[in-house]
Amino acid sequence: MIDLHYWTTPNGHKVTMFLEETRLAYRIIPVNISRGDQFKPEFLAISPNNRIPAIVDHNPEGGGSRPVSVFESGAILLYLAEKTSRFLPSDVRTGYDVIQWLFWQVGGLGPMAGQNHHFSQYAPEKLAYPINRYVQETNRLYGVLEKRLAGREFIAGDYSIADMAAYPWIVPYERQGQKLEDFQNLKRWFETIKARPATVRAYEKAKTINTLPSVHDEESRKILFGQTAAVAAA
Repeated sequence: MIDLHYWTTPNGHKVTMFLEETRLAYRIIPVNISRGDQFKPEFLAISPNNRIPAIVDHNPEGGGSRPVSVFESGAILLYLAEKTSRFLPSDVRTGYDVIQWLFWQVGGLGPMAGQNHHFSQYAPEKLAYPINRYVQETNRLYGVLEKRLAGREFIAGDYSIADMAAYPWIVPYERQGQKLEDFQNLKRWFETIKARPATVRAYEKAKTINTLPSVHDEESRKILFGQTAAVAAA
């Protein structure tokens, strides 16, 4: 059994997509980030960066009675892929093709789209410079993915953790100021993944856990955007 400490964000969806694809036994432990659950001691014990998702695998490979905990969505995908020998090719060339595109999402698409969301949706002042900066950078990254998908069904050949990592960050494309019609390869890829039964199950499960946006009142705004070193060290 795997405990998934989860909330309904793009990084959370990555892991439920994988778990639904493989049908690994798991239970969701909701971490309501808009109410500060991410700062509870029991969560910080497995995710010291106070961010979801995190997992605790009570039946790790190799046996033993000691569970394995992993935080950071990219690391979780790598762990689960290695545990199941699925969605990460064993061949060094294709395997690192997947890994480098996973890192591209973790280091590029996710952070840039996240800043896009912040300045265009959540910032109390709508400042033109940061909005334009991150909308344009998101657009550039869409273009990188569009080019990569030319002549390919998925990012690195077969469906992989690279696709699972990127897809949830494309889902809110309208909020990011993007049009899928401008990226025909990306649009075809997006619709293909959206229709996968595991993706459908993952997103349907999210609806049973949370029906509100993460930022829906002043309290949630302070919790999500008021963090300092003092909060992290508490």
